Amino acid sequence: MTENCPIARWRRKKEARPAEILDAALSQFVEKGYRATKMEDIARAAGVTKGTPYLYFQNKEEIFKAIARGTFVANLQQLDKLADDFDGSASALLHHMVAHWWQEVGCSPSAGLCKLMIAEAANFPELARFYFEELIAPSNQLLSRVLQRGIDSGEFRAVPLVHTVDALLAPLLTTMIFSHSFGQLPGCCIGSTKDPLGFLQDALDLVLHGLKNN
Repeated sequence: MTENCPIARWRRKKEARPAEILDAALSQFVEKGYRATKMEDIARAAGVTKGTPYLYFQNKEEIFKAIARGTFVANLQQLDKLADDFDGSASALLHHMVAHWWQEVGCSPSAGLCKLMIAEAANFPELARFYFEELIAPSNQLLSRVLQRGIDSGEFRAVPLVHTVDALLAPLLTTMIFSHSFGQLPGCCIGSTKDPLGFLQDALDLVLHGLKNN
C-alpha cells in the first residue's frame, strides 16, 4: 500500500488509537482529577466516539493503570537496569537516577498523576494499592539497594534505610506536586519550580553529605 492509500491511513490511525486514548485520558485526569473524569470525556478529548475507548480498555481504571505502567513503571524498570549496570559510585548513580526520572517523568504531563494519587488515594483504595505495589514499593526497594551498595562499599555510613529512602524521595515528590499545583499559577513559583532539576540535584547533595562515611 502506498502512503496515499486511504486504507493504509485508516489502519495507521486505528493502530495509534490506544496511545491517543491514553494521551487524552492523561490530560483529563491531570486537569479534572480521577473521579471527575468520565469515559466520554476521554473519548471526546481523543476525538473518537463514546464507545471507542471500550474497544481497547475495559474501564477508566484500566486506562489509568496503562498510563502508569507506560510512564512510571517503565522508567522505574530502566532505572533498575541502570543500577545493575552502573560501575561508578553510589553517589554518582543517585545523581544519574534523579536526572533520568526528572527528565523522563518529572517534567512530563504524567507527573500530574502523582498529585492526583495523593489527593484521591483514600477515595479509590484499589487504585491506590495498584500504585503502591507497582511504583512506590519497587522505588523504595531500588533506592534501598543503592544505599546498601554505598554502605557495603564504605562510601556511606550505616543509616536506617527506610528513613533515608524517604529523605531522598521527598524533594522529588514535592517538586512534582508543586509543579502541577502552585507552579501553574503566575507569581507562585518557588525555587523548586523555577529550576526543578537544579533544586533536586542540590537537595540530593545535602543528603549525600549527610550519608558520607567520614
